[in-house]
Amino acid sequence: MSLPGIIILFTFVLLPLLLSFGWSITDKRLISPLPTKITGIENFKTMLSIKRLEIAPSFEGKQGFQYPNIRKLLREDSSGKWKDYHELFSVDKDGHMVVWIAKDPYFWKALYNTLRFVMIIVPLQGGIALLLALFVNSNIYGKTIFRTIYFTPVVISMTVVSIIWIFILNENNGLLNSFLSSVSNGKIDPIPWLIEKRYAYISIYIVTIWQAVGFQMIIFLAGLQNISVNLYESAIIDGANRLQQFRYVTLPMLTNTIVFVIISTTILAFRIFTQIDIMTRGGPEESTMSIIYYIIQKGFREQKIGYASALTSIFFLIVLFIALIQKMILKYVDETE
Repeated sequence: MSLPGIIILFTFVLLPLLLSFGWSITDKRLISPLPTKITGIENFKTMLSIKRLEIAPSFEGKQGFQYPNIRKLLREDSSGKWKDYHELFSVDKDGHMVVWIAKDPYFWKALYNTLRFVMIIVPLQGGIALLLALFVNSNIYGKTIFRTIYFTPVVISMTVVSIIWIFILNENNGLLNSFLSSVSNGKIDPIPWLIEKRYAYISIYIVTIWQAVGFQMIIFLAGLQNISVNLYESAIIDGANRLQQFRYVTLPMLTNTIVFVIISTTILAFRIFTQIDIMTRGGPEESTMSIIYYIIQKGFREQKIGYASALTSIFFLIVLFIALIQKMILKYVDETE
């Protein structure tokens, strides 16, 4: 009876995972007349190679210390130590420029963007979902309508959602900029939501939360409805106010639900791709490039399946490690309470 499920699991989960690990030590390309060669850990060395340099200023001008061009310095290196390295980021430190260089700076940028996205989305989306669940679980008129409204974006394809939000966030005639201009009597200038770095990733956060928060809301709502009314009645008799009821009754009874929401939201946040691919293409200046977007770009657009498989292997280990750490922390918190 379990054989069909086992076959599907092996074909679409286990087999691709094994192939990915296998291809990660090769130079396999998607379409190439050349045979595939085993390269060992070269893909991983290229991906993870990073160095720290300290560069002295060329001279001190009126605007402060002036440093040599990093790209030119790396390109003209005769020793070969910095071959194939590119600037990742740099900071001024005590009259010197500290420069971090990497063979694949896009990997590190994508990893940083993804981790930042996860750290912001998981608590923010989870908190909003819990507040919405508390709202629609209360005795308010028309709560069924509110549940439907909040959950509706979940059943809409992210592709459709992204296209809709492109029109909403358009700099020139988008709905959001038009609204802000109207309520401020033209004092708020059009905001380049998808063009400037400081607004682009905020736009991705907004779209992601709007589309997915209803799913976590339903999970929290199911957890809230499983809490016995007797517990709240006992708390009221003991003199607990609303905030104390939430702290000492609601949260402890929602522990398992919170663990599930945090872990599932974390995994889903790491998989962010569609809205980035449609709305920003990883830009501007790689500010919204996620690790999944970079893997797709390397594997299918540049056809470097071997390197993309190495990226996938590292990504799998990172997600697994973070999920295990999350589970250990939440288990410890549950036991201490």
